[in-house]
Amino acid sequence: MKHILKLTVAAAALAGASLSAQAADPIILKVHHFLGPQSTQQAVMLNGWCDAIAKDSKNRLQCQIYPSMQLGGTPPQLFDQAKDGVADVVWTVAGYSAGRFSKSQVFELPFMMTNAGATSRAAWDFAQKYAQDEFKDVKLLAIHVHGPGNIYTRDKQITKLEDLKGMKLRGPTATIAKMLGMMGATPVGMPVPAVPEALSKGVIDGAVIPYEVAPGLKVQELTKFVAEPDRKYKALYTTVFVMPMNKAKYDSLPADLKAVIDKNSGRETSATLGSQQEGADVGAKKVFEATPGYKISQIPASELERWKKASESLDDAWVADMNKRGMDGKAMLADALALIDKYSK
Repeated sequence: MKHILKLTVAAAALAGASLSAQAADPIILKVHHFLGPQSTQQAVMLNGWCDAIAKDSKNRLQCQIYPSMQLGGTPPQLFDQAKDGVADVVWTVAGYSAGRFSKSQVFELPFMMTNAGATSRAAWDFAQKYAQDEFKDVKLLAIHVHGPGNIYTRDKQITKLEDLKGMKLRGPTATIAKMLGMMGATPVGMPVPAVPEALSKGVIDGAVIPYEVAPGLKVQELTKFVAEPDRKYKALYTTVFVMPMNKAKYDSLPADLKAVIDKNSGRETSATLGSQQEGADVGAKKVFEATPGYKISQIPASELERWKKASESLDDAWVADMNKRGMDGKAMLADALALIDKYSK
């Protein structure tokens, strides 16, 4: 009887020690991005994702978020940081790596997006069908877009296509830069953290960005005008974002924690991130409305038809690029549009 009691006590002690060690040693994921800690991307989107995996794993999975490139490097290097294990998870703009995600960036073509939730769902499905090779070196957690983009300018109000002629406008990706060029502007490519200095020094006359990120960049202080395309019309443009995880880190997790990551990735996670980012447009626009003397011009659908016609050859160029790669570009573009339509209903 004493022998059995000793075994029972020993087993209980071992079990307690095991549980204690498990509770004391959570797996910490290093999450890296290029915006500040107060940005929507961290305060809402990444914090929300990290809270979800912590809850679902009973705190066995936790995050340490590094904003503003605190782990070093530049925004265009973030995807490779996830691939190489410098970070475990990153959030970044796909187009910062020019030409690397050409298939996925079909959603950056002008006048495609309806809303960020629907378009992000479409982007996930499209990537699974056509672009798995673009993410073969990582575990893709999400792919999403932001809300409809606007044009912010320092000294000149934009009301019609001709107003864009010769203006130096920041474009976030090569696709959007080409769109600006086709509409008569002089595109200048740069990551969004570089926008404030470029505006203040006159390197650019304006920038295309959504409302949500603008107040954090002090755009309301550095520009005087914003041209807002008619929200009933498909968006002038959007940007594709990706959230990859280091594949070796994912593979090292036990099965139950892999299941937690899987639960918090995919189509609906992509839609959530897109909707959260677009949702922040509402409060951010109020900052511009409350700025004395700031002018918001509405670009009506009739004028946007002209903008669409001026930039429509960009669709043809994307199709031709896909055809050169041995794919059916026309069918892929049609599929992307059909997916957006499917999820917008």
